[in-house]
Order: sequence, then structure tokens, then C-alpha cells
Amino acid sequence: MQKNRELVILPKVGKSGLAKFLSSLESEGIKTVYVDPKSVPPKSKISTIYTSSAAKFVVLEKDMQRIKGKKVGKRFKVLSNTDIEKIFSEAKKGLDFVIIEVADWKIIPLENIIAKLHKIHTQIFALARTPEEVRKMFSILEIGVDAVIFEASSISEVKEAMVYLGTSTFGLSKAQVIDIKEVGDGERVCVDTASMLHRGEGMLIGSRSNFLFLVHNESVGSSFTSPRPFRVNAGAVHCYTISPDGTTKYLSELETGSEVLVINGQGKARRATVGRSKIERRPMLMIKAQVGEEIGGIIAQDAETIRFVKPDGHLVSVTHLKKGDTVLVHTKGATGRHFGMEVSDEYILEK
Repeated sequence: MQKNRELVILPKVGKSGLAKFLSSLESEGIKTVYVDPKSVPPKSKISTIYTSSAAKFVVLEKDMQRIKGKKVGKRFKVLSNTDIEKIFSEAKKGLDFVIIEVADWKIIPLENIIAKLHKIHTQIFALARTPEEVRKMFSILEIGVDAVIFEASSISEVKEAMVYLGTSTFGLSKAQVIDIKEVGDGERVCVDTASMLHRGEGMLIGSRSNFLFLVHNESVGSSFTSPRPFRVNAGAVHCYTISPDGTTKYLSELETGSEVLVINGQGKARRATVGRSKIERRPMLMIKAQVGEEIGGIIAQDAETIRFVKPDGHLVSVTHLKKGDTVLVHTKGATGRHFGMEVSDEYILEK
């Protein structure tokens, strides 16, 4: 059974920018940071881990001692099996949590620690310095650690790591279909992931970076094809999709080993690795939809296996789509992109 996991941020910013950074972390849903409680603004609800008794999670520097109303723990460096036995021995004395640091991260030591401490309910916090290490920490033994303390110097790094929690979300809106038109042949991209995709899940795809359609995966199949629950027949080669780090990629750029975001009908995102990207020439459809004053489009293959997600969760094939139908999309103001990165202070018009 998977734990309720948390991403704890250890800010790597200067003192002058710390308050602003903490405020940004809180708005992103981060609940705990590894800083001196004195650095946290008075009205902030964010919790702290630190060597101060004023922190919610107190890191002890001496022998075991209880502090009323606080969780106490210790920080350990793991270099050998002897260190693992020491952690287990200390935890049995009543530690609420342990912070684990392994030089040149290796999986086996943490697997052994999780296996031992899982039975005595001591929380395990692991230190990570890259999003890739965050992924390892949360996936080991499928149980994973309770929290990862991630060293971050920017909000974009935090957002990238948050995807591994499965708590990253994208706002989805109802868009009304206003135009459907055959546009001849073009190259479309099938994205085959190294993960099984479930009903309701798909990828955000669109001709504009700030107006993306939720294109469903092929777990349903059709009267002529078997289900392919790893595939999203995403759209034409020029279309955008969002990467885990918040940048966009053209579908033509995806290849084996690329990472993409898989989104469900509630906007919840998870990360998936591309196993294969298959580009083939096919008859194409242009679909346009509208949310308020914003109009966006997508060019997709003209085939019944390509489906959008409706607001009620039902799926609709592009071959059965009609003007006036509503589908789920993700919109984000009028910002444009330059080499995949958001640009808000430059005039960029996409249509």
C-alpha cells in the first residue's frame, strides 16, 4: 500500500529572496520546508524541519529526548550496513522520523531501511538533489519513503519534482466545439508510453501552447482495433504537449526516453516515459473550440480511436464530434512560448 507522501523543500536561495520563495512554495501547495522557523513569515501556515525546538519536526543533535507537541528525529549518513543497523537501533528508542542521506545514491541501502522501519512506523525522509532522485525515493519497493527533502533554488524545479507525488494538477475548462473540418493528409504522432494508461487519462495537446485539448488514450479500443492502453494518438507533428518541467514540446520532438505528462479528467497529472513515438501519414481533421473569448484548435487523425473527454467523463470520438459539443481543455491566458518556455513580456500571437 502506497504511503501519503510529501515533498519537503530545502531552499537554496539567498536570505534576501527567501521570504518570497517561501510564499511561492506555499502557493504551490508545499506544506513543509527545511529552514530555521525564524525565516518563515508570521502569517505563513508552512511547517518547518530544523534543529530548533521551534520547528514542527525537530532534528535532534544530541541523544534521544522528547519535546512536548513536537515530532523528533535524527539525520543519518549511510555508508555501510553498520549505519543501517544504527538507524534501526536509534529509531526503536522512539524517533518519530529519520532523515537519510546516502552518498552517490544507491537503491539497496534505502530498500533495507524502508523494510526495517516500515514495521515500527518511523517516518523516513530522504534527501534528494535532483528530480530524478525524487522519483527514485518515491518508487523504491513501491512503498517509497514518507517524504523527500528536495534541494531547490527555483519554483520550476519544485513543480517538476511535484509531479512524482501525483498531486500536480492542471485546471480543466469546458470548451464548446465551434468548427470541424477535413484538412487532407498530414503526419500524426502516436505516443506509446512505458506505462499502462487508464480510462479517463490522456495528454494535453493543441496547436496553441495556451489552449490544449485532453486527448484520451486508446485503452477503450474500437470495433476494428484492440485496446492499446499505453497509447495516445496525440495529433499532428506541429502540436504542443506539456513536459513535466512545465515547458512545452512539439509532438515531433518526442522519442524513446522522453517524459510526458498524463492527465485525467480531474486535471491530476502523473509522469510517464515514452517507449516509442510513431509518426505516420494519415487523413486529418481540424477541430476548433472556444472558452469565453479564447479559441484554440487541434489537428488530429480522422479516426474513431481518437477521443476527447467530455465534462461528464464520457468519451467522444473525433469522428462523432459535432459543433456545439463540449470537451475538456486546459487554457492559460495569452502567454506564448519561445523554445518551449513561457514568455509573458513579449508580443506572441498564436492562432
